[in-house]
Amino acid sequence: MPAITRTGNRPNEELLKATRRSTQRGIVTSPTTTTTTSSSSSSGRITTTLVKPTLHQSRTRFMPIEFDRNGRAYPKPDPQRPAYVQDYYKLRTDCLRAGKLFEDPEFPADDSSLHFSSFAGRQSQYKWLRPHEISPDAVFDVDGFSRFDIQQGLLGDCWLLAAAANLTTFPVLFSRVVPDDNDRIQGGRKGVDYAGIFHFRFWRFGQWYDVVVDDRLPTIRGQLVYIKSSTKHEFWSALLEKAYAKLFGSYEALSGGSASEAMEDFTGGLTEGYEMKDAPEGLFEMIEKGCNNYAMFACSIEAGAGEMEQVTPQGLVKGHAYSITKAQAVDIETPRVKGKIQLLRLRNPWGNENEWNGAWSDKSPEWRFINEDTKRSIGLTFEVDGEFWMSFPDFRKCFDRVEMCHLSPDCPIALQESRFAWRQCAFEGEWVLGSTAGGCRNYPDTFWHNPQYVIRLDDPDADDEAKLCTLIVSLIQKNRRSKRNKGITCLTIGFAIYRVEPSDLQRKPLPREFFTSHLSAAKSTFINLREVTCRFRLPPGSYVIIPSTFEPNEEGEFMIRVFSECAANMQENDSAIGVGTPTDPSPSKPSAGVGPPSKPSPKDVDTGVTDAQRATMERLFIEVAGEDGEVDWMELKLVLDRCFREDIVKASRGISRTYQSTRTTPLEKQQSVAGTASAAISQTSLERSLCGMWSTLQNLFRDIAGGDNSPPAAANGERRELMRSENVPQVHADPSNPGFSKDACRSMVAMLDEDGSGKLGLAEFQKLLADIARWKGVFKQYDSDQSGRISPFELRAALQSAGYTLNNHIINMLMHRYGSKEGEIWFDDFITCAVKIRTMFDIFRARDLSNRNEARFTLEEWITKTIYS
Repeated sequence: MPAITRTGNRPNEELLKATRRSTQRGIVTSPTTTTTTSSSSSSGRITTTLVKPTLHQSRTRFMPIEFDRNGRAYPKPDPQRPAYVQDYYKLRTDCLRAGKLFEDPEFPADDSSLHFSSFAGRQSQYKWLRPHEISPDAVFDVDGFSRFDIQQGLLGDCWLLAAAANLTTFPVLFSRVVPDDNDRIQGGRKGVDYAGIFHFRFWRFGQWYDVVVDDRLPTIRGQLVYIKSSTKHEFWSALLEKAYAKLFGSYEALSGGSASEAMEDFTGGLTEGYEMKDAPEGLFEMIEKGCNNYAMFACSIEAGAGEMEQVTPQGLVKGHAYSITKAQAVDIETPRVKGKIQLLRLRNPWGNENEWNGAWSDKSPEWRFINEDTKRSIGLTFEVDGEFWMSFPDFRKCFDRVEMCHLSPDCPIALQESRFAWRQCAFEGEWVLGSTAGGCRNYPDTFWHNPQYVIRLDDPDADDEAKLCTLIVSLIQKNRRSKRNKGITCLTIGFAIYRVEPSDLQRKPLPREFFTSHLSAAKSTFINLREVTCRFRLPPGSYVIIPSTFEPNEEGEFMIRVFSECAANMQENDSAIGVGTPTDPSPSKPSAGVGPPSKPSPKDVDTGVTDAQRATMERLFIEVAGEDGEVDWMELKLVLDRCFREDIVKASRGISRTYQSTRTTPLEKQQSVAGTASAAISQTSLERSLCGMWSTLQNLFRDIAGGDNSPPAAANGERRELMRSENVPQVHADPSNPGFSKDACRSMVAMLDEDGSGKLGLAEFQKLLADIARWKGVFKQYDSDQSGRISPFELRAALQSAGYTLNNHIINMLMHRYGSKEGEIWFDDFITCAVKIRTMFDIFRARDLSNRNEARFTLEEWITKTIYS
C-alpha cells in the first residue's frame, strides 16, 4: 500500500514511496534510487538502479502518421523526412520486386533485440523463426481478433496484454493500431503477395508512429517464447508485441510496466488511476460510463514481499494486471430481493484456469437469479479462458488499484459520434539544468524557474450543482523506457496548481515572490512513474500549472495535457522575446522575475564612456590596427585576453578544478615557468608600444563595468604567446591556453562588421569595447563570489539586465550550448553568448522593416548572415 514519506526538513512537497510490487508501477525508494518490479508467468524479478545519467533528445526511425476524420492513416507531410525513416509500403514493394522476405536491420534477429543487459559471451538459446516455420498453417488472424487470442509468455509484460485485450473489444480503435492491410500470411507466396513484413501504429507523446517489423520471432524448441495466441497457428499478437518491443529498443524493456501506459500508447488517450481505498463514490458509474464511451480499464492486486504472482484462495493472482472488459448493472430477482446488482467482467491475460471462484464466477449459483435474455445480452459464457464476472462490492474488496484510459477528443470515434465531453489542451517542454529544472516547491529559490502554463476555466460543468469545473491534468515524462539500456529510469515528477488573477499575470513568468506568498489550489503527489495524472474539481477562474521534478537540476523531456468538460484555453506563461534598455551595473542583483521588456531608445544606449576614455581607445586602436587601419580578430583577441586576463584565469582554474581535479592544472604549471621563459623572449615592437596603455585601458573597463579588472603581474613571455598563437583553443578545451577562442573573437568582429571585411574600424572598435565592458558589468552583478562564473538559473536574469528578454525555449538552448555540466556560465561563455544574441537580434531587426515581428530572407541571404555571425 502506498505510504507518504517526508524527506528531511522539507514540509511542502510529499514524495510517494510506493511499496506496491505489481507490474503496474515503478516504485520510489528515495529521490535518487529507483526500484522497478517486473512480473512474468513464472517468477518476479526486482532490479535496483542507482545510475542517473543525463537524458538527451531522442531520434526516431519510425514514420510519423496522421489520421483523418474517418480514421484513415497517411504519412505526416514532411518534405525533409530523413532517408532512414522506414516506410512500410516502400519496403514491402521493394521486397516483392526482389522476391525476398524482409529482414529488419533496425531490429535484428539476435540477442540485441531481446535484452538491453549485457549477455556478452553467452550462447543464445533462442532461435528466430518465421510463422510458416513454426506452423505450416500459420495465419495472421483466425476469424478476426478477440481478447481470447492473447496469452502471456515468459516476459513480464502482463500489463501490455491487459491493454491489448481491452483494445480488441473496440474494432475501430484496434484497426488504428493493427492496420487492416497487413498480410494474412496463409497462402502467402514469397515475392508474389507475401514479403514477411508487418506494421503497427502507436501513439508517442502527441504523435502517432508507424512501426515496421519483419516476421521473425524468438522461439525455443520451435515454440514462441513470449506472447502467443490461444490458437497455435495465429500470430498477430506475437507480431504486435514485437513491434511494441522495437518501439522501446528490446523485449526486455517491456518487463515491468503499467497497463495505463500501454492503453495510452494504443489510443492516444489520457489515463488516470485510483487506489481503492481512495476511490470516489461513483467509481462504478465512472467505469460503466467509460466502457460505453470506449474507455479502457485495468486493475491489479498488491503483492507484498515474496507474494509476486501468488494465487489467493479466491483464485486471483497478486501482482498481476487484469483487464476490465464490461461493466453493467443487471436486474436480479431472488425470493427475498428484487432490484439491480452492479457487475464487472474481468480477464486474466494468462487465459487459463486462474479465475475468480467467488460469487458470480463461472457457474456460480447466483446466476440462476438472472433471466436468460439478460445473460445473452451481456454475452455470458462459462469457459476456462481467464474471463469471469464478479460483483462490484467484491471487486472493491479484492483489488487494490484500477486504471482507466479516456479517449482524446481528436480520436475518430469521438469526431464521428460527437458524444464525448472532453476538451484537450497539450504542451511539450523540457527540464534543463540551470534553466528550467527547478525542482519542487521545497526549493523556493529555483521552483519558479520551472515551465509555467496558464489555463482559464470559464464555465462550470453542465448539471454540476456545486458550479465547479472538472480538470484532469496529465504529466508524462518522455522517452524513459526506451533509454533503460543506458541506465536511465523514470524521474520523480509531479505538479502544483495555483489560482491567479489577471494582475498576477503581468509578470511573465511568475516570480519567486508569488510562490512564496501563495498557497497552491491543488497538487499531485510526486512519484517515479512515466505519467502522473490527477482529477480536480475547481471553481471557474485562471490557474497556473507548474510541472517539475522532485529535485532541482534533473533533466528530462515532458508533455503536459489537460482534459476539461468546459472550454479551456491553455498558454505557456513565459516572457515575450525582445530587446529592452540595459540596467545600470549595481552591487545588488535585480529582483527575480521578468517583466515586459522596456522599449529601446532610438539611439544606442549610452554606455557612459567619457571623451577621455574614447581618446584612450582611439590611441589603442591606432597602435593595434597597424598599417591597414583596422582591427582583425587576432588583434582583438590580444586586447581582450590582456584586459580580461583575471576573469579568464578564474574561468580556466574553475574548469581545471572541475575536469582535472586529480592533478596539477596545465595553467598552474604554465604560470610557474612563465617568469623564467620571459627572460629569454624579447618584446615585439607592438608589445612595447602597448604596455604604456594597459593600465589606462583597464581603468576604462573598471569605470564602465563597475569593478576592478586589473590583472596580476604578467610575464612578457605569456603575452607574447597570446599574441603569436594563431590557434589558441577555447579555455574549456584546454586550460593550458587561456583566452577567448578564435570563434568567439571572430563572432565579435562579425557583430559590428557591416561590410563583411572581417575587420573593425575605429567607431566599431570603440562600440564593441563599450558593449563588452557593459556585459562585464552585468556579469559582475551575478558573479557575487568573484569566482569567474554565474550560478545556475541566473542566465535569464543576467541577460535581462543586459537588455535581452528571452523565453524558456531560447534559454534552454543557450544552456545546452554554453552551460557547464553543473549548469554554470563562465565569463568567456557569457560574453560569447551575449555577442550571439546581440547579432541575431540585429540581423532580424534589419529585415523587420514593418516592425511586425516578421523578417524575410532568401536562402542566400540567410546563409550569408548566419554563417558569418
